[in-house]
Amino acid sequence: MALLLSLLTALVVFGCGPAPSLGCDLPQNHTLASEKTVDLLDQMQRLPTFFCLNDRKDFRFPQEMVDGSQLQKAQAIAFLHEMLQQIFELFHRKDSFAPWNTTRLHQLLSGLLKQQKDLETCFVQAMEEEKSVLPIEAPELAVKEYFEGICSYLKEKEYSECAWEVVRVEIRRSFSSSTNLQERLRTKDGDMSSS
Repeated sequence: MALLLSLLTALVVFGCGPAPSLGCDLPQNHTLASEKTVDLLDQMQRLPTFFCLNDRKDFRFPQEMVDGSQLQKAQAIAFLHEMLQQIFELFHRKDSFAPWNTTRLHQLLSGLLKQQKDLETCFVQAMEEEKSVLPIEAPELAVKEYFEGICSYLKEKEYSECAWEVVRVEIRRSFSSSTNLQERLRTKDGDMSSS
């Protein structure tokens, strides 16, 4: 809700002045930052994944949000922004610091924040174009429910190293999947029906 309020405030601030010259095209360095995030998630591996096969779980990533053309541009951006926010919060939590290399963890967190800022500019532009704030809630809710499941799993497994490894693999997979949506936003100027 705080995110929605801050984004609405930004919309009012930007909407009262001249239209920003930057369209909703994500910069090329956003794509590079996403690739760096995937690389960091790979480098953060602490255990061989096969050690944790018994701990695997289907977290039910909302893949239809990434694949589908049903999302408007603002909805897609809200989905991606919420993904970045939830990943940041997951790895920024106190329980998260123990299992990870702190240098890589800090690089991951700062990269996620940079990507969020890129999307905020894009979100304001998309909201101006679409003139609606109501439809963004469903994609955000789907992401929040997905991450609630991940947090419940970690708690249930008492934040074990295997649980964190399973979560790291899941976040890497879901983030990689969401980068396809980011790329469609960047290259198609938000034409969500193109793949």
